Amino acid sequence: MVIALIGYGKMGKAVEKAAIEKGHEVVIASSSRNDGIRTEPLSKSDVVIEFTRPDAAVQNLLNCLDHAVPVVCGTTGWYESYDSVKTRFVEKKGALFTASNFSIGMNLVFELNNMLSRWTSHMPEYHPSILETHHLQKLDKPSGTAITLANGISHNHSKRFDWKLQDDKAILPDNILPIYSFREEHVVGTHEVKWRSEIDEITLRHEAFTREGFAHGAISAAEWLVDKIGVFGMRDMLFEKQK
Repeated sequence: MVIALIGYGKMGKAVEKAAIEKGHEVVIASSSRNDGIRTEPLSKSDVVIEFTRPDAAVQNLLNCLDHAVPVVCGTTGWYESYDSVKTRFVEKKGALFTASNFSIGMNLVFELNNMLSRWTSHMPEYHPSILETHHLQKLDKPSGTAITLANGISHNHSKRFDWKLQDDKAILPDNILPIYSFREEHVVGTHEVKWRSEIDEITLRHEAFTREGFAHGAISAAEWLVDKIGVFGMRDMLFEKQK
């Protein structure tokens, strides 16, 4: 399989390494958000993997759609445009795979988060909060993964929480879910969901040690997406056989 990369930063290089290890050919369609997308690599590729920046992602995805190439997107921070992008892909019968996090372990935590949110719906003594820590180059705050966790809580809990980016320990209304975001050197990505009561605390925690888990997840998504039409996510791939 020929994979074109849009974005050749730390994550792009990790994806390239994982792809070559699995026997795929890699071509570079764009090394940064500033140099434009080279169309020749797109026309020669079976699938594109995009890891760039929030302000570049939407146009990158639409360029792939215009060239009729399936695309896997790992960029976060652009999801306010998700519905319109999805509509374009559906209308033009394209193939798009998006995920806020490609780690298999993190996606298992998403499922546990959904379950725990349902279980605590009738236990008002427990109140949730989310903490996420990333490297200094992570631009969007909170992370897309933290927002996915927050949406999972809201959609599965009877209270329908609204999330708020919080930078202090101020007391919030019961229907507000605080997200605490930190940026530190040499941190790949750590996420915690806490359900706290006056007598105890439940914690779901995922810590990524390297970028390899994200890279291998993106390659698996690219392999899975080829020959499909539609808009998909990690749940479609990981739990396909359970539907």
